[in-house]
Amino acid sequence: MSAAIIARSCVSLGDFHACVALQREIWGEDDLEVEPATLFVVAAHTGGQVIGAYDGNTLVGYTLALAAVRNGAPFLHSHMTGVRANYRDRGVGRMLKLFQRDEALSRDIRLIEWTFDPLELRNAHFNLNRLGTICRRYLANLYGITTSPLHRGLATDRLVAEWYLDSPRVVAAVSGELAPSPSSTTIEIPSSLDDSKPGDLARVHSIQAATRERFTESFAKGYAAIAVSKTADTSTYHLAPWSDF
Repeated sequence: MSAAIIARSCVSLGDFHACVALQREIWGEDDLEVEPATLFVVAAHTGGQVIGAYDGNTLVGYTLALAAVRNGAPFLHSHMTGVRANYRDRGVGRMLKLFQRDEALSRDIRLIEWTFDPLELRNAHFNLNRLGTICRRYLANLYGITTSPLHRGLATDRLVAEWYLDSPRVVAAVSGELAPSPSSTTIEIPSSLDDSKPGDLARVHSIQAATRERFTESFAKGYAAIAVSKTADTSTYHLAPWSDF
C-alpha cells in the first residue's frame, strides 16, 4: 500500500459528496438505493462515523457507521464500507477498520456491528480471520432484492458481524496473532461460487437456501461462526459455542 494513503474522519460537505460518488461507482445501484450525502452529514453529527481513505486528495475508500443503542449500551452499526476497485487488496479496507476501531474506543464504544453476504467468502475471511469478529445472527433478505449488479438478483441474506473491540480475540486478530480456535461444527460452501456466471443463478439460489438453513439451525443451537478456511474445492465456516467468547 502506498505510504501516501491515509485514513481520517470526513467532516466537510465535499467529503460527504465524494463518498456518495464513490458509492455510486462501487455498487452501481439505481438512484433510489443510493445513500444520500445528507445521511453522511447526519451520521457525522450524531455520534456515528464517516471515515475516508485518501491517496493524496483523492478518496479511494470510505466507511459509514451509525450510532446505535442496545440494552442501554452504545454501539456502532457500520452500514457500509467501500474501496475503489483498483485499490482493493492493498490494505485500504483494513486501514479503514482499524481507524474505525481506534476512534470508537476513544469514545468508550466497545462494539461495532455490520452485515455481510455469507456467500462472499473474501469478506468472511477478512471479518472473521483478520478482524476477529464473530457471527451469531442470520438475517434473510435483509434489504430485499436490489438493483446492484454486485447482488446478482439474489436475496440479500446477511450475517451480522460482531466486533468486540477490546476483547482478547480482537486484540489478537488486529495484531496478527489470532490462533485457530477449535470448531464444533462446520458449514461448507463451494469455492467456485465466486466464479458463477449469470446462467448459474438457479444453482446459486439453491446454495444460498441451503446455507441459510444451516446457519439458522446452528445459531438456534447456540453456535457462533468464528473462522473461515478454504481448499481448492470448498470454503468452510467453522462454528463453536458462542458462550466460549
